[in-house]
Amino acid sequence: GILEKIRLYLIKKLLPRLEDRRKYHQEFASSTSFHGLHNIVQTRSKTRKVLWLLVVTGCLAVVIWQICSRFIYYFSWPTTTTVVVQYVENVKFPAVTFCNLNRFQTHAVSNLRIIFVIWNIVSGVLQKFATEDKYSEELYDFLHGNQNFSIKEFTRKNGFYLNSSTLLECEFFGKPCYPQDFEHVFTEYGNCFTFNHNDLPARRVSLSGRGLHLLFDVQQEKFTDEPALGHTDAGITFVIHSPKELPRFDGLGLLTPVGTHAQVAIRQLKSIIQEYPWGECKPDIKLQYHKIYSTNGCLQECKARYIQDWCGCLPFILPGNGTECDLLKFYNCVYPAVYDIEIKGLCTVGTHNSTCPTPCEETDYPTTITYSSFGGEKAIKHFSTKLKKNPEYIRQNLVRIDIKYHDLSYKITQQQKALTISELLADVGGQLGLFCGASMITIIELLEYIFTNFCWMCIFLLLKAPEMPQWNNPSQNEPTHKEKKKGIQEC
Repeated sequence: GILEKIRLYLIKKLLPRLEDRRKYHQEFASSTSFHGLHNIVQTRSKTRKVLWLLVVTGCLAVVIWQICSRFIYYFSWPTTTTVVVQYVENVKFPAVTFCNLNRFQTHAVSNLRIIFVIWNIVSGVLQKFATEDKYSEELYDFLHGNQNFSIKEFTRKNGFYLNSSTLLECEFFGKPCYPQDFEHVFTEYGNCFTFNHNDLPARRVSLSGRGLHLLFDVQQEKFTDEPALGHTDAGITFVIHSPKELPRFDGLGLLTPVGTHAQVAIRQLKSIIQEYPWGECKPDIKLQYHKIYSTNGCLQECKARYIQDWCGCLPFILPGNGTECDLLKFYNCVYPAVYDIEIKGLCTVGTHNSTCPTPCEETDYPTTITYSSFGGEKAIKHFSTKLKKNPEYIRQNLVRIDIKYHDLSYKITQQQKALTISELLADVGGQLGLFCGASMITIIELLEYIFTNFCWMCIFLLLKAPEMPQWNNPSQNEPTHKEKKKGIQEC
């Protein structure tokens, strides 16, 4: 029936005769742009035919090997790094955050030594701190007796302040600056102040060797810290960072002790990292409370989310809009939560599959810093007369800091793909053309030839298939074959 009609149609219409198929194969080998095949088919000399067969086979093997090696190299996601130095007429000045190494006013903590321990517990959100046993009982009594005490407001009110008495001189590129040009920020050093936090367009440097010049009076008699907790220095610590990022100290700030003059030469270094799988950055990551992505800002937001979920409140030194944690929650929940986050690795940094992978673009400011003793004899007398302080006070309290660009240039370190898609195709095409004289047209010809032969093979197998038997269900009234056979035997 139907199967027989299909067989007849295939034989008459689609399946060519044997002579036609042989002619098709010969014409393909003679006319294809795949070099060497026509020499194998058309030559009459057996020796020459064998030699050309060996040549074509060898070239084809080399092509396959080369193409496989290029694909293996491509899928290893290789990268190259280029370093470019760009010289410009003017360059943006970075943000600089300054802190006093002595965090609190002496009169505010003279009778409240436990404040130092509390602040270290609070700042433990950024740096883990282990309280000593000798403070445990005193701390426990204070926490339960002062539940409404706010370490944030206490630090803001009684920490280091920036005014005309602590910032004696300020000059940026020849123009005076004032304490109002600095923005307050909380760090592990308490009250700190950032210059150029808003990244004002006017704050650009057009001449190397000039920049920000500051003279601080740390006022050691007014500010103090706890030497038993490891805070034994006096002076100014500062960190240079991008204006759009928060300062990150973590013990890595630059220190300028009292009685010294620090000259800081900075360079601008931009790093561009490729996205995964070539690099480790993920360009689709956005931060909720920061303008640009950075690993430090990502870590802060990660810790803030965990602490908000576990404790129902948010430390004031972490970003977010949650309810501020009181002292009891800091001690009983926040501090253990931070310890668990660090031990369990809940907020990780580095690779693409970590919580906070490396940023795709980052700006750093490598520094070269040199020191000298502050002031000669005449300078000491000048400041003694100006401030109405004795020379010993000048040596023990004044800090001068100069921050300037080394030159008007910035360095770009860019990670690039070692092999792109277009370069991979060019490599493959070059190998095909060099060894086989093949191109994209040749590949299409081969695909057409393979597809045609595949169709003929399917038709041939279909014609050779046995005829499908017809299965008819016997009616209920008609006896089956076995019943008929049994009846005959009985007869």
